[in-house]
Amino acid sequence: MTEDTLINLFCSIDDFCQGFEPEWNRILLEQNTTSGRWWTTRESKLLLSELMTIAVFFHSSGYRTFKHYYLYFVSPQLRPFFPNLVSYKHFNKLMKRLIFPLFVLQKSWSGKTEGIAFVDSTILTVCHICRSSRHKVFKNIAKKGKSTTGWFFGMKLHLVINHKAEIVNWMITPGNVDDRSPVPDLVQGLFGKVFGDRGYISQGLFSQLYAQGIQLITRLKSNMKNILMDTVDRMVLCKRGIIESVNCKLKLGCQIEHHRHRSPINFMVNLIAGLVAYSIDPNKPEIGPLHFKNCLG
Repeated sequence: MTEDTLINLFCSIDDFCQGFEPEWNRILLEQNTTSGRWWTTRESKLLLSELMTIAVFFHSSGYRTFKHYYLYFVSPQLRPFFPNLVSYKHFNKLMKRLIFPLFVLQKSWSGKTEGIAFVDSTILTVCHICRSSRHKVFKNIAKKGKSTTGWFFGMKLHLVINHKAEIVNWMITPGNVDDRSPVPDLVQGLFGKVFGDRGYISQGLFSQLYAQGIQLITRLKSNMKNILMDTVDRMVLCKRGIIESVNCKLKLGCQIEHHRHRSPINFMVNLIAGLVAYSIDPNKPEIGPLHFKNCLG
């Protein structure tokens, strides 16, 4: 089963690289010619598709650390699939090359909406809040913020998913950014209705999204005046918890959050590779039978 999953993953990524790599190299060549500065990189024995496959497969391997995954699984067991494997130390140096290809791959595998989307944010801590003053890796990047679970130090991952629990769009911000601030950019190009929790209540945000052709629907706070809500909208709003399940699966299953990062680039590669691994996961959370098309009327 592992071999079949690995082969299918590599074939999908390799098909993507067949079209992406020539175009990427052409753009880099044009930039070098325009700027007059030539950036040369040492050729790797591993193909770009092989590097990306190893990075993404980690997030479905069950290993908690990439070092153990590479040294005790990739090197001894996957060498027949990757005969030109490099050392763990050298692979870590090559990881920084993957940030843009993985980003484009994830965007190409993003889900589409049919008029219904769910928005939420989740915290990504980079260290314990007590050690924030001594933390250096994410200095001037990570910020202190407060969530329903208390204070934290790190970033926020903002997600928009569709009713199939597929990631439509995402964004990373410092931990002190208001959840409502990135929403207009996150839902750019979408239509229909977006469902969120009480943290997204804002008359200004509602009006801004309404001007974009999107209706923001949230639960009411206890001190707010009750208003009538369409029955179908109320049913869909009750299913908003599906995005909480997606956040949980990303953190626990795809391991997008840990405190072992040694650079911001490593953090982004780990995050995007986790999002890619989630995109191809066949066991996404299910929302149950709902007549979504009725909600669009």
